[in-house]
Amino acid sequence: MGPLIVFEAISPATNLMLAFFIGIGFGFVLEQSGFSSSRKLAGMFYGYDTTVLKVFFTAAIVAMTGLLFFSLFGWVDLDMVYVNPTYLTSAIAGGVIMGAGFILGGFCPGTSFCAAAIGKIDAFVFIGGLFIGIFIFTEGYPLWESFHNAGFMGSPRVNEMIGLSQGVFAFLLILAAFGMFWAGEWAEKKFAGNYRS
Repeated sequence: MGPLIVFEAISPATNLMLAFFIGIGFGFVLEQSGFSSSRKLAGMFYGYDTTVLKVFFTAAIVAMTGLLFFSLFGWVDLDMVYVNPTYLTSAIAGGVIMGAGFILGGFCPGTSFCAAAIGKIDAFVFIGGLFIGIFIFTEGYPLWESFHNAGFMGSPRVNEMIGLSQGVFAFLLILAAFGMFWAGEWAEKKFAGNYRS
């Protein structure tokens, strides 16, 4: 739970309990948004349904804007927000592998568990493949450890890397989001008819 556990404002047990309930809430929202449907998720890659793009991009810019205002009012210290370290080489390779798996299976790891929770067989098959991949990665880790750790960049922030202030970067990202929403609407109108059953 972010800085709460770091500052010992909550106990580790409370941290786990909150994570458990937040996870249930997140899964419920995913399912209610239709993200337990592999057809809907795959639609992102074929252009006939861009709900995934709209939902996650909206969530990102709302969270970003909220954090910036919280920081402005002194309610959050952005320096205390944890940023995952970046290993560029493995991040690119992992992105390609996950993207390919997403297109082929119709799920990402989170949505596969969401779909499994309501009994979808294809989700159970996807999760089986996911665990096989985890097993191969962990058991064979000494073989690709150097590749995994290549391209270490610390914990960079994009706005600092390109020399922009947080506010300007946020504004440009919001403009990009609106541009992507427009492109998504255009793609749905163009391609939806091709995949209608």
